Formats: sequence, structure tokens, C-alpha cells
Amino acid sequence: MTDEYRTITDSIGEGFYSEKRSKFLAFAHHVSTVDEVKDIIAAYRKKYYDARHVCYAYMLGADRTEFRANDDGEPSSTAGKPILGQINSNELSDILIVVVRYYGGVNLGTSGLIIAYREAAADAISHSRIVTQQVEEVITYSFSYPMMNDVMRIVKEMSPRIISQTYDNTCEIKLAIRKSLVEELRQRLAKLSF
Repeated sequence: MTDEYRTITDSIGEGFYSEKRSKFLAFAHHVSTVDEVKDIIAAYRKKYYDARHVCYAYMLGADRTEFRANDDGEPSSTAGKPILGQINSNELSDILIVVVRYYGGVNLGTSGLIIAYREAAADAISHSRIVTQQVEEVITYSFSYPMMNDVMRIVKEMSPRIISQTYDNTCEIKLAIRKSLVEELRQRLAKLSF
């Protein structure tokens, strides 16, 4: 099981493609939820209200199982699929690519459309910064105050990200650590309880 995946940073990657006076404006966004996707698409439909088509594809999750491609009125599989194909060929996730088409008066045919949407999406990706993210899991550990030094030694050695911590009669610490190290961290903390 891998605990890493590729995505893009929060800055929007913009791409452009032009064919027979049709213009294809492409935008690559970092997203993490379907609601985020819907909000961004709605914003593009509003901003580019005079465009003929607002097509898109997205891929969500480290395991890359949640995805969708939309042709928005273009012939079936000529827009969304080529956009999704670029996401897949770059092995990206948590990404939305929107391609806005202004019709130039000349039909491009299905192969012309596939090339145009693919190239626009590729250009948007090429203008994005690709990063590798770690899949993290969050664990919460409760302990008595005298155990503080032992717990913090494990935290120092394993370097999980501290999300929150409370110190009282019973202390609690919430840690995020890459998925491949979760079991080791759990076991080391559990040994302290004996």
C-alpha cells in the first residue's frame, strides 16, 4: 500500500488552445471535495456565461477512485474523457480541470475536439506545480500527566504532526502521521500504558 499521491498546489494552472477560431481556456484547481468542485464549476459558468461549453473532469482521493468527466453538450466523450485522460496520464488526484470553449464558427469534428480538449488540459497541467502529498491518518492518545516525557520522546522520534494537545489530570494528544507508520506509532504508545 502506498501512502503518497501526486496533486497540484493551490495556485491555479491556466492553459490555452486555439483551433479554427475556437478558443479553449483551461484551468487546473486543487480540490478535495465534490462540493468544492461544484462551487468552482458554478463560478466558471457564471464568469464565462457567454461561452458555448464549460467541460470538466476531476479526480479525488489518494486512492483515485472518485472521479467524473463531463462533456457539457459536446459530442459524447470528446471533452470530459480527454481531460480526464490528462489527469490519469499525469497520475494526479485532488484535481479539477475546467475547459471553457468559445465556438469559432467552424466545426472541429470529434477527433479535433478530442485533441483540443486534451491539449488545453495538458497546457493547464504544465502550468501547475505538481507536488507529492502523504496520506495521513489521525490518532488520538489519552494518558496521565506523569507519562508526558515518554509520550513526547516517541513524538520526537517518529515526527508525527501534532494537531492538538490538552494537559490536565488526563492529557490528550491528537497526532497525524503517514499511513505506513500508523501501526508502529499506535504500538509504541500502547506499550507506555503497561
